[in-house]
Amino acid sequence: MRIAVLQFTHETVTFLPNDTTLDDFIYPGSPAGGEDLLRTDPKGYMGGFVQVGREYADVELVGITSPLWPRTGTGSGWITEEAFEHFTAIMVKELEEKGPFDGAFLAVHGASAVRGVPRPEAELARRVRAVIGDAAFISGTFDPHGNEDKAFLESADMAFSVKYFPHYDMHLQGQRAARMLVRAIRGDFAPTNAVIRVPIIAPTVVMWTGASPWSDLVQRALTWEAREPDVFVNVFFGFPWADVPDAGMTIQVLTNGKPELAEAIAKDMAEWTWRKREALLNTTRIVDMKDGVRQAAEAVAAGQSPVVLGDYSDRSGAATWLLTEILAQNAKRTLVATLSSASAYEALEKAGARAGDAFDMEVGGLVDESAGPAVRVQGTLLKISESAHGRSKGHRWYLIGFGEGNVLILSPYLVQVQDPNELWALGLAPEDFDIVAIKSRVHFRRGFDDSGYAPTILLVEPPEPFMGTVRLDALKYEHLTLTDYYPYGNPVFDCKVL
Repeated sequence: MRIAVLQFTHETVTFLPNDTTLDDFIYPGSPAGGEDLLRTDPKGYMGGFVQVGREYADVELVGITSPLWPRTGTGSGWITEEAFEHFTAIMVKELEEKGPFDGAFLAVHGASAVRGVPRPEAELARRVRAVIGDAAFISGTFDPHGNEDKAFLESADMAFSVKYFPHYDMHLQGQRAARMLVRAIRGDFAPTNAVIRVPIIAPTVVMWTGASPWSDLVQRALTWEAREPDVFVNVFFGFPWADVPDAGMTIQVLTNGKPELAEAIAKDMAEWTWRKREALLNTTRIVDMKDGVRQAAEAVAAGQSPVVLGDYSDRSGAATWLLTEILAQNAKRTLVATLSSASAYEALEKAGARAGDAFDMEVGGLVDESAGPAVRVQGTLLKISESAHGRSKGHRWYLIGFGEGNVLILSPYLVQVQDPNELWALGLAPEDFDIVAIKSRVHFRRGFDDSGYAPTILLVEPPEPFMGTVRLDALKYEHLTLTDYYPYGNPVFDCKVL
């Protein structure tokens, strides 16, 4: 039993001015093929798929040369058609040369956006299907922030989406994708599906599944999976920062040859979601940055530290709004992790800066309106550390001391620090900081909230409705009509199966 393994993932913020280019997908370790691809992301989709795939003695996994996440992470815009065509051509060629295959696994995201390709994940599945043939099976894994409709499942047979945000079950969904793919190839699982679009569009910052009603939505899906054998429920929350026609929420249900059951579950899930639409969009308290920095200082004084200031709105990594308030209010013992500042970063690299050097430079801002103005920081270059954070590996981070016990970390790209240990690994000491200011929406809760690290968490936003805003009507959509979605219009929801 031969299974091809491929990957093409990105969470595309189409409102950013910098395209995600071919070069962004090429860096040490990417693209990867063969065993190198199969060894990537051991705790994620790939790791789960490979673990289960190799539990079967008669299964051969063939890693097809694939790009990994772009080095820019989510801090880049439209994927260029050149990049998409370049890598898909390599994949198709290898599939043709290394076939035949009984099945294929596609590790994708669901919110990729490619110029000139309306539904890139579905298009990838279509091209894979054209090579491996109709008798083979295709299974895929997805992020819950996918913008998905029926298109992927018109070429592929199965999809398995993460349920939790933060994404705790990526490895599990990879395992499911492998197990059900093997069963389908053996004739033990006949995948049938039902898909319903729910016309709700929401900012990702409200989608934390640690709180009701998002936790209730996930639990409802888990209950159906527990009640009925061989049932899998995907809840796509949607990703509003990708201006694509299939944005918004979607329910997908997969069953073993039971289309009526799939439809009944999909309708139950979709109707529940629609009933809870108002509550789903009003679960998260957000404060403006001026009040957030003030409240952080009050929490420290009251003994409720460390405090996390989560700048949920920064999509470029260069936004200076929070740093501006930290400076204006003379915050103390505050760690700012991180700020993307291309000009400052390049100047430090070019000068061969060393620890102990004086630092006096404008940082951040300028990349677009949402980033704000550059901000002058004066202090000392404390340390230069190589990042151990995901796709930033191999890049140096500059740690600048300023004010009273404050540290600013400069990085080349947007970074969502998810665990405080990523910061202490740089040589910083947790006891030196009362406040940690990070660029993250929900991912940070994995290490800063669920771990019990931070008694006080404040999600903060800038004074204007910029890129990552909760006020989506401030964005200039071109490929979808915002009034087709709740809460920006009054759409009719007929709970229709696609």
